[in-house]
Amino acid sequence: MAMLFLSDNAAGVHPAVWCAMQAADTPDAPYDGDGLSARLDAAFAEAFGRPCTALWVASGTAANCLALATMVPPHGGVICHREAHIETNECGAPGFYTHGAKLMLEDGEGAMLAAETLADRLSRIDRADVHHVQPHAVSITQATELGRVYRPEQVAAIGGLARENGLRLHMDGARFANAVAFLDCSPAAVSCDAGVDALSFGCVKNGGMGAEAIVFFDQGLADVARYRRKRAGHLQSKGRFLAAQLLAMLEDGLWLENARQANAAAEMIAAGARDRLQQAVEGNQLFLSLGEDERAALRAQGFGFYDWGDDGARIVTAWDSRPEDCAALAKAIARL
Repeated sequence: MAMLFLSDNAAGVHPAVWCAMQAADTPDAPYDGDGLSARLDAAFAEAFGRPCTALWVASGTAANCLALATMVPPHGGVICHREAHIETNECGAPGFYTHGAKLMLEDGEGAMLAAETLADRLSRIDRADVHHVQPHAVSITQATELGRVYRPEQVAAIGGLARENGLRLHMDGARFANAVAFLDCSPAAVSCDAGVDALSFGCVKNGGMGAEAIVFFDQGLADVARYRRKRAGHLQSKGRFLAAQLLAMLEDGLWLENARQANAAAEMIAAGARDRLQQAVEGNQLFLSLGEDERAALRAQGFGFYDWGDDGARIVTAWDSRPEDCAALAKAIARL
């Protein structure tokens, strides 16, 4: 059997999610008027300890870009890291959903946007000059595209700068569960309590089948997003099946349990590859220095993963990564 560490997108659907979808397979009101969708706000409010509004969509790209479209006009900008998913892997969707807003790119170690970098960028923008794109939002990724995790104080520093400058703060949380599991903190501490206005809450990478949530901590943004979701074709007629997946994740803490399992699997592999790590392992992604021949040797043993440049590999674990496969890969890397 192949031992795949390609992506957590390729992982299986958790049995509890399948059961929830099966239970939802009874007639109910269409779109988001069903009983399951009506429970989402309360379920997320319990998880975050404050009132919030949650809208389901079918993909992380839609979650990110619909959230940003509520914050940024067509002539505005979004400050983000140049390796953020919205820049590198969403095929121009932010510009499409916002009808032209610009991504304003910055650098930072580990694909992280530092508060100091944000402050410097803001200081160099003439906010009264019509010739300059004016930022309206900041977007950060948790965990980042290089597997790094923002601490609560780092998010709070960015959130504080955003508020001081009249900007909204969006968090791409495709792997938010992995970050919270790593930090062992409350989900609110690293999101809404730190100034995040809207969170793209990942589900598919964490054992879901086809549902993500946009969690709004500002009701006004949520009201706008409802119309944008419909216009974008994401108001599915049988929305109860998306709501069922999210509720299955939330109501018994499955979202954190799955993330902890994925993180533990990554740490098991890292134990055999400490001298090859390009980034600290703070979630379920590993970036390793591996030559072409070394990668070929691992693949010949049945391990699947993606190349990362000419001399590296990205290995991603998931909630269903088998411990025996992780141990075997750790040993195989150590033997190279």
